Amino acid sequence: MPLVSASNLAVHYGVEIIFSAINLDINERARIGIVGPNGGGKTSLLRVLVGQQDANEGRVVRSNGLQVGYVPQHPGSTSHGTLREEVLAGFQHLRDLEQELETASQRQASSCGDAEEAGRAYAALLERYESLGGYSYEREAERMVDGLGLKSETLDSPAASASGGERTRAALAKALLGSPDLLVLDEPTNYLDLKGVTWLERYLSHFAPAVVVVSHDRYFLDQMATQIWELDHGRLNTFPGNFTKYRTLKAERDARQLKEYEAQQEFIAKEQEFIDRYRAGQRSREAKGRETRLARLERIERPDIDRTINLSKATATRTGQAVLTSKGLQVGYTDGGETVKLLDVPDLRLERGSRTAVIGDNGTGKSTFIKTVLGEAPPLGGSVGLGMGVKIGYYSQGLDTLADEHTVLDSFLEIKNLPFEEARSYLARFLFQGEDVFREVGVCSGGEKSRLALARLLITEPNLLVLDEPTTHFDIHSREAMEAVLMTYPGTILLVSHDRQLVSLLAETLLVTGGGKIDHFLGTFAEWTRAKEEAESAAVEARARERSKQTTIPKSAGAAKSPRRRNPAAPVIDFEGLIIELEDRLKELETQLQEATMGQDLEEMTRLAEEHAQTQAELDQKLEEWEE
Repeated sequence: MPLVSASNLAVHYGVEIIFSAINLDINERARIGIVGPNGGGKTSLLRVLVGQQDANEGRVVRSNGLQVGYVPQHPGSTSHGTLREEVLAGFQHLRDLEQELETASQRQASSCGDAEEAGRAYAALLERYESLGGYSYEREAERMVDGLGLKSETLDSPAASASGGERTRAALAKALLGSPDLLVLDEPTNYLDLKGVTWLERYLSHFAPAVVVVSHDRYFLDQMATQIWELDHGRLNTFPGNFTKYRTLKAERDARQLKEYEAQQEFIAKEQEFIDRYRAGQRSREAKGRETRLARLERIERPDIDRTINLSKATATRTGQAVLTSKGLQVGYTDGGETVKLLDVPDLRLERGSRTAVIGDNGTGKSTFIKTVLGEAPPLGGSVGLGMGVKIGYYSQGLDTLADEHTVLDSFLEIKNLPFEEARSYLARFLFQGEDVFREVGVCSGGEKSRLALARLLITEPNLLVLDEPTTHFDIHSREAMEAVLMTYPGTILLVSHDRQLVSLLAETLLVTGGGKIDHFLGTFAEWTRAKEEAESAAVEARARERSKQTTIPKSAGAAKSPRRRNPAAPVIDFEGLIIELEDRLKELETQLQEATMGQDLEEMTRLAEEHAQTQAELDQKLEEWEE
């Protein structure tokens, strides 16, 4: 039985139909990626499926006892405490048990006549705590928040004052830790850096329950999805495979449908011509029959043509050969009179026509580096300069150059004064049509503001494009339209982005931030990824060799065991053997703990419980090393 089934779903707001006649099933172990243009109803569909919104028509059936973990695009804070407390809220039952265990332990120590009963109560609580994962939940939570890029100081800050990105990552951690049967995520990668997105897609690929994700991140969808749902023009189309497979199947379907549509239109035109010619003549009876058959003909719909940004080839004036150079550059900022250095930058020379991407984890100084290059932030040391004839076009991540009180048209005209109709025609290429140009910027969506910022940027015809997260809030079609323009752009590009698809297509060299410095990698993103994986594998092997010099196989307490047979071709350190030994030891400890509980040996119970916790922690560590 599916976890969730829906039939004939429809949602509309007033007379506007968002989607209709949708039928779907979400099965166990599903890996579903939902794609479609902004405003197409993806978020509304998720809200209906998880029960946070009622459909106007249709029915949703969920399996009994279904546990759903839902993370919206912009999760609010439900806690008056810290982000850490919000993340761990799902383990409140274990934290309550810890308090009960502490109380029971104190009662044991002070008991006289009822020592036997106190011991049984403590043992029952301990068994329950262990069965619910009490010994491992804090370690699991730490690994989760670390993978998602939440630092300890961030977790200990008030949840109410956290940024949107921090709240989103905390909500993700809380949902993942809750062990849901169905995980539903709406744009989860928007606030994740490269490390966080990579960690999440690996986690979801091995996540036991079903996963449904709305995303515009094509690289992410390629890694985790095994089925793509396309919600567009009010209809839901399903395709097997990941995003790349979906694009192939969709193109084939659209080509086939267009061919069938054109053939039918040709047939209809010929039939109509015959009907019109012989309607009143000797062949009127035949014409009437054809007219009846034509009226009953099931019409083939023309494939929908998506509205996307329509840009002509961008132009750029010529610069000198060296567009940007730096020497001994140090990047940072001053906070309350204290200087904070973020990055040491290698001496750079960006050549005319080069395409360079700045990548790295959040908080490593990427945006500060860009502002220093642009002269918006002073360098802590060294120098940076622009070449001859350089005209910068800067796309700011925060879109803070847009005034909310201006209309879209006024905001565009303040950059370049064009005739009214010419300005409207240019804005129409960025999907601002009709009365859209008279809307205030403040009421525009994030995607609309991004399109406006891009229009303002490209109308100035810069020859050095500096782009800070340009695809945020863009749907897939708009991202691909931007990529098509940038691929043919003759000027120089300096790009900050977590969009791995964009970086893969565009960048010829990389500036990688991390560890307080920038590494200049002279190669593409694919080449950097391979080099990084090879370096990590070599580091893991080196650590394993080092540990093998100091590691001995622990002998289990209890009954003697026959020696384990080893594979002579196995690595020097036998992780599988260690793991089996530790698992066996855990079973022995559980048996001994049960015997101590029955015998009311309180001192032995406490000792065994502590050893059990230590052994479990060691097993977790060995499992992690073995996975590496």
